[in-house]
Amino acid sequence: MDFLKLNDMDLEGKRVLVRVDYNVPIKNGMVEDDTRLKATIPTLNFLLEKKCKILLMSHLGRPQKELKKGKTWDEVKKDSTLKPVAEDLSDILGIGVGFVGDCVDIKIPEDKDIVLLENLRLHSEEEKNDDNFAKKLAANADIYVNDAFGASHRSHASVDAITKFIPSCAGFLVEKEIDELSSLLNPEKPFIAIVAGAKADKIGALKVLIDKADKILLAGVLANTFLKAKGVNIGSSRYDEATFDIAKRMIEMGKEKLIFPEDVVVADKFSKDADTKITKVGEIPKDWMVLDIGEETIDIYKRELKDAKTVLWAGPLGVFEMKKFSNGTKKVGEFLASLNAKVIVGGGDSIVAVNSFDLADKMSHVSTGGGASLEFIEKSGKLPALIALEKVFKK
Repeated sequence: MDFLKLNDMDLEGKRVLVRVDYNVPIKNGMVEDDTRLKATIPTLNFLLEKKCKILLMSHLGRPQKELKKGKTWDEVKKDSTLKPVAEDLSDILGIGVGFVGDCVDIKIPEDKDIVLLENLRLHSEEEKNDDNFAKKLAANADIYVNDAFGASHRSHASVDAITKFIPSCAGFLVEKEIDELSSLLNPEKPFIAIVAGAKADKIGALKVLIDKADKILLAGVLANTFLKAKGVNIGSSRYDEATFDIAKRMIEMGKEKLIFPEDVVVADKFSKDADTKITKVGEIPKDWMVLDIGEETIDIYKRELKDAKTVLWAGPLGVFEMKKFSNGTKKVGEFLASLNAKVIVGGGDSIVAVNSFDLADKMSHVSTGGGASLEFIEKSGKLPALIALEKVFKK
């Protein structure tokens, strides 16, 4: 994939607009996991050494969706502000990071070397990939740097349309992500994928992984969907109805490769105070729900993984945020850390999981992109934002 990189640009003393992915969990006004912030530090330090004025822009959450649900503008803005992120980044860098309450038609404070602009998605034009909005963003700076791999699978104005209006390149994080994830396009065998978690957007990647992987270990809502498609009783467990028919077809495609839980931890309610028990899959009580994999399944998954040379881990195997349902994610994660294999962890909730169990530095690579890392595999690297950078390079 050909695109301009930081070292290709004349950056000295320039005003640089850096698209980052600071879509991080915030609770009570505090950033709960700053992995994505720390991942951008190499790019930021490089630009500081070049005496650049750095303007950071990011999205956070889905404010337009919240507005449609009936929340007021003031409520949405309060819940969607990036201001806590600026404060956390100041602590990480050891210098004051400024904050501006919008991202277009703004006055940039001159007394700060780094300034974070307000949430891009507070403007509906961002998700519409609107040219006029992109032009306004571009007007803030001399050079644009995409260091937001986690947003690169979206055709949004700040990662796609903007490249039409300003000299553009990739940051160090995007470079690193492409280098690491490219190894999954032609992986060393045996290649085992663990695909789990709650989101249904993994189905597209699964179609590709059925061809590439030797085995695919399923868990979470995704496993529930497939089990229900097989006609297995899953009690009141959550599953994705929209992908039910696709799951049925994929079971036929990958009969020998798809590995399902044999036993599960079930609960009578979605709560840390729930009553729990371990049951065989197919024997789940009517009003109980699956919230983790059981010990027998953990042992099966370890046996499948022990000889792997390449592993992709995308999604926690249970509701790891609650201690009662963290065992599967923790034990499989610790086993992965012990392997003599290249282990790549997909982003999103997987980042939080590996950090929760102090496993991040034991993995080969922890991607900052959740959906983006899977779509990178699904689309052989051809993500909208990366295609936009390629177009700039070929001009």
